[in-house]
Amino acid sequence: MSARETPVKEVHVAVAVIVRDGRVLIARRPDHVHQGGLLEFPGGKVEPGETVQAALVREIAEETGLHVPAGSLEPVIGIRHDYGDKRGFLDVWETRAAGGEARGCEGPPVEWLTPEQLRDADFPAANRPIIRALRLPRQLAITGSENGPEPALAHLQEGLSAARPPLVLLRAPALSPLAYRELAANALPVCEKTGAALIVHGGPEVFRAIPGAPGLHPPWPGGGTPPASPGPVGGGGWRGGAWHARQEIEHATAIGADYVTLGPVQPTESHPGAPTLGWSVFADLVSGAVLPVFALGGLSPGDLREARQRGGQGIAGIRFWWPQS
Repeated sequence: MSARETPVKEVHVAVAVIVRDGRVLIARRPDHVHQGGLLEFPGGKVEPGETVQAALVREIAEETGLHVPAGSLEPVIGIRHDYGDKRGFLDVWETRAAGGEARGCEGPPVEWLTPEQLRDADFPAANRPIIRALRLPRQLAITGSENGPEPALAHLQEGLSAARPPLVLLRAPALSPLAYRELAANALPVCEKTGAALIVHGGPEVFRAIPGAPGLHPPWPGGGTPPASPGPVGGGGWRGGAWHARQEIEHATAIGADYVTLGPVQPTESHPGAPTLGWSVFADLVSGAVLPVFALGGLSPGDLREARQRGGQGIAGIRFWWPQS
């Protein structure tokens, strides 16, 4: 940096995701401010010496009249965004314990919307990863390896019946491309019947071959370019990927991925002896991500809270739901 250059200031902004009865409280930016008229999540700047939780309790009360216990706040995602003249760090936390009746205390009214009603175009660009995080579930169920479409489909039906996962990644590395497509075509209605969204694994040709598939999870490396329109479920399909390092997460962001899996966090039966990240490294990598990150590797539902506290979207894995042969 030259002597004439001025360091770009990073503004720490606390952002609240207030959930009640499956709906999220949304405000509208005043018309006279930057990006006026767009929707946004309540929140504001963290004052010097103030914790993010204290800032959220204060901002939520000032903007909406709601009372939020500080202990009810849980981390959702952290987003660094470059506005040109300044940088912002959006520190996003969720509460489901807000008390009182919400109102727009500082001007524009507030409203409760479902996550499905939140459209990217209605929000500032920096808020869009929050929408992804709200629409994604806390668990990504990954299928185990099988030797043929028939046993894979039978185990899928058994796992869906027992665990009822909302999002399933169909991995079957032992199958030929033709056998995988047969499995995926049969698995799609099975998942739809239980309310699960099915993510297919492979290149764009796999995604195109399975009409109605809610998303694509390309292998890395060498998996080709994911489809051009990621979008959320019901709007073109989720786009995900498995990554293991900071530069790979940055690549996922650059190609427009909606989520990534990151691991292995702990030792795993599927990759015995593989180096693990541990929770500290996982949290460090997640802190630099601007998209939801699922913790992967040797995890169970009992690890979900740890993953959330470390900044993750949730957990992904095989063992916690896939039937054992």
